[in-house]
Amino acid sequence: MPNNKFSKDALNAINKKTGKRITENQIKKIAGGVKPSTMQSEAQLRQLIKQVASMAKLPVTEATINEIVSTVKRSGTNPSNLESIMKMIMKK
Repeated sequence: MPNNKFSKDALNAINKKTGKRITENQIKKIAGGVKPSTMQSEAQLRQLIKQVASMAKLPVTEATINEIVSTVKRSGTNPSNLESIMKMIMKK
């Protein structure tokens, strides 16, 4: 079962960096659709990355998506940890 907790510090940092207002409810809405199988399916993982980038209004290139997919698969990032995926997107 996904852990829908999202660090308020991370949310504040993301909002500050992007200049946008992302709410905890927006994060929870995306997190609610993430299942352990999401990390096993490259297509689902790509869709998740695009959802997160769109929500944060951050442009994400195909190269960035490929890099994040590779990192997530290699590291076995917890599928409920949207915070780590958002941090990867923010670094780009």
